[in-house]
Amino acid sequence: MKVLFATSEAVPFVASGGLAEVSGALPRALRNNRIACRVIMPLYSDINPELRASLKYITNFQVPLSWRNQYCGLFEGNANGVKYYFLDNEYYFKREGLYGFYDDAERFAFFSKAVVEAIQHLDFIPDILHCNDWQTALAPVYLDLYYRQNPSYISIKTIFTIHNIQYQGKYGMEILETVVGIGLEHAELLQMDDCVNFVKGAVESVDRVTTVSPTYANELLDPWFAHGLDRLLVRRKFKLSGILNGIDTKSYDPATDPALWKNYSVDKLEGRAANRTQLLESLDLPEYEDAMVVAMVTRLVAHKGLDLVKYVFEEMLSHGIQFIILGTGEHVYEDFFRYMQEKYPDRVRIISGFIPELARRIYGGADAFLMPSKTEPCGLAQMISARYGALPIVRETGGLYDTIRDAGQEDGNGFTFKTYNAHDMLGAIDRARGIFNNKEQWKALQINAMSADFSWGRSAKEYIKLYQSILPEEEV
Repeated sequence: MKVLFATSEAVPFVASGGLAEVSGALPRALRNNRIACRVIMPLYSDINPELRASLKYITNFQVPLSWRNQYCGLFEGNANGVKYYFLDNEYYFKREGLYGFYDDAERFAFFSKAVVEAIQHLDFIPDILHCNDWQTALAPVYLDLYYRQNPSYISIKTIFTIHNIQYQGKYGMEILETVVGIGLEHAELLQMDDCVNFVKGAVESVDRVTTVSPTYANELLDPWFAHGLDRLLVRRKFKLSGILNGIDTKSYDPATDPALWKNYSVDKLEGRAANRTQLLESLDLPEYEDAMVVAMVTRLVAHKGLDLVKYVFEEMLSHGIQFIILGTGEHVYEDFFRYMQEKYPDRVRIISGFIPELARRIYGGADAFLMPSKTEPCGLAQMISARYGALPIVRETGGLYDTIRDAGQEDGNGFTFKTYNAHDMLGAIDRARGIFNNKEQWKALQINAMSADFSWGRSAKEYIKLYQSILPEEEV
């Protein structure tokens, strides 16, 4: 079985978020399960210079897009045993940053068309074209409309993964012919609420639609979560499934992580206390033995549940909590936590920005990790914090519900609350605070959390089952 994984970013080459983590880890896990998987992505100028210098030129070809006929260079490289293809066009991709440009619709229409066009120039004709998020959503549309008559493309099956439905590639209908290069006779494939919607085109065209957790797949049938696509997804429900993301358990391993002050493991948890002490000392916070250190590593935006935290913050501190938050985002939250830090200098620290080494030290030193998200397609931080023994406190939504089980259950590995309500969140924190005083019970929960299987190997097996379900039996 051969899989071509189309993505707009991938670790270790270039990253802006969780999609890059998936694009770096899942293809590797598939290869470890004897699936021939290769990745195709844009050749951005932001790609790591050392890795960029190692790329090998293969060929170039022209990509027809509406009235344009654009150059595309094809390069290849390797990372972690996986072959990566890079599509080069300096007009579209020689810029600082990956997204947020006035012509993103044209840039990623070009990329999607180039992915399909490139297949006939590779020594690798895939059985499965696996596309990810709106930046690659047009590839299966172009494949069906313009390439199926080519023998190389006849039997290719397609899968589209929605990593976050909030981002859909929505533009005015006027771009359909002039930018996207699709005629009005096919407008119904992309048209949604008088807009061109790239994700809608993918959902209509592909053999299967996946998203990044089983609960999120169910939530997308609900208008509250689906950002306007619930009607489409209900209609195409037979295509939809959810497969939980994993984490890189080799990289995120407290037994070997060089960022930690002292390494420890589920079998030797006593070493963890040194990281708690050093974390507080490094942030100039006093160490109170009876205070529970609660941390967040997050973007400071509303849908991460920060309005709940803000609403009961001082009440939370009064319940014996020290609070650490690392992140950047909306000024209203940054300013609030800075004010709280000034008001409670022995209880609160905010570190603006994102510092990967510090994030790992927070996972390794905090007692509990708070994720009260309004929506969370999958989430990685709760799995990482569990692996490091910082017990997650999460709202029961999306991947948070699928990964964290409440301490009241026999296999509990954290604390959960259901409704999007500040005092329900505070109740979960208080329950954690109560168990924190019982060191044996707390240690048992930490062992459950650190022993949970969040590996990509588990997820890869689910993807393989999905691939097999749409291939002819002789190709499986």
